[in-house]
Amino acid sequence: MTLRIFNSLTRQVEPFTPIEPGHVRMYVCGMTVYDLCHVGHARSMVAFDVVQRWLKASGYRVTYVRNITDIDDKIIKRAVENGETIGELTRRMIAEMYRDADALGIERPTHDPRATDYVPQMLDIVRRLEEKGLAYRAGNGDVNYAVRKFEGYGKLSGKSLDDLNAGERVAVADGKHDPLDFVLWKAAKENEPTEAKWASDFGTGRPGWHIECSAMCGALLGETFDIHGGGGDLQFPHHENEIAQSEGANGAPLARVWMHNGFINIDNEKMSKSLGNFFTIREVLDKFDAETVRFFVLRAHYRSPLNYSDVHLNDARGALKRLYTALQEADAVLARHGRSAVAVPFGALDAGDEHVRLFTEEMNNDFATSAASAVLFTLASEIFTAAKAEALETLALRATQLRALGAVLGLLQQDPAQYLQAGTGLDEASILARIEARAAAKKAKNFAEADRIRAELLAAGVAIKDTPQGTTWAKA
Repeated sequence: MTLRIFNSLTRQVEPFTPIEPGHVRMYVCGMTVYDLCHVGHARSMVAFDVVQRWLKASGYRVTYVRNITDIDDKIIKRAVENGETIGELTRRMIAEMYRDADALGIERPTHDPRATDYVPQMLDIVRRLEEKGLAYRAGNGDVNYAVRKFEGYGKLSGKSLDDLNAGERVAVADGKHDPLDFVLWKAAKENEPTEAKWASDFGTGRPGWHIECSAMCGALLGETFDIHGGGGDLQFPHHENEIAQSEGANGAPLARVWMHNGFINIDNEKMSKSLGNFFTIREVLDKFDAETVRFFVLRAHYRSPLNYSDVHLNDARGALKRLYTALQEADAVLARHGRSAVAVPFGALDAGDEHVRLFTEEMNNDFATSAASAVLFTLASEIFTAAKAEALETLALRATQLRALGAVLGLLQQDPAQYLQAGTGLDEASILARIEARAAAKKAKNFAEADRIRAELLAAGVAIKDTPQGTTWAKA
């Protein structure tokens, strides 16, 4: 049951062993905080949240760093457009980012460094690169990275320098020695806000985007760490440039394992702001509850493309309702016998149980949440069978396992009734009054009236179900 991870660097699934026994150090590229997060950000956040949850459930101590880019061209432009300072914009957007992340059940990382707090470390890397001949000062005041002087550039993305150069269709500009060179330090422009300028030996300016991550991961995790993650769109050029900077400066590998999550597609086309086909997390949460959105993401393997649509989210909602309905039924039957399912962490489960073993195998197979979640539905089916037979021992065990395995994925931790009843068009008192009226109609053998009340409730978004324990209701 050794954990195996697909390594983007080697392009194969490999057994995972941390550099320091028992301790995993992981860095994931976070958000550039100039606007609200979109569902592409949600996918990355959920994917790596589950990675760190599973590592912890497997007994590792995890140091998880997810950075915040709080200075770049887009941030400066947006702050100027809004008539606010860069600090005001980024503080507001960071708060909004965590509002969305918290709603989705994303656990806070160990560290969430802000780029502006690590400018001295960035300048130190630039100095070392210049000393090694890997960086040069351009005529416009920028400091650029000399890509062709770093042996192995392209090893992460699989791109050769010749192929990259053949793809260039613009002349060398801004004093670059080669079109592929990228900026490490940007010379200050006269019209930029003062808070976007730092004094340095290279002149007043600000860091390039790529150097920010090299500085933050190095400062918090060391020269070489276990896992570096991010969205698939970051593999080139951002992560390729991180490798060139960090390994060029330190002479040591940056990360042992590189992980990249797949894209969110809209109508089978990659979602992006440039195409205008994106949805913010906030917009999606206006239509669907947060746990449904999280489950929608986890039903696909993190490396696979994921097609966004209301149909797929509604399907995820229906599937999640089945799991919560199983827990609700288990709780009701057990309560009638004065019993309850015990809440336990994953590590307290019997590792030899077939369900726990299969879930573990799937999660150890490159975090296969899509396959692991199938185990949850097997448990739900067994709960329904045990509830009908009132097999209390089996019922309690399977309900305990379902909650514990769900917790590893960040699911099924709400009160079942509250989850199933949330978001209806009527208040609870009105619903219960209608259920009582329907019961009275049935007792009086006025089945037409009972059916009318059921239809009325359904039209209001309330589905009712008659059970041996009484009539229950949930959001339709």
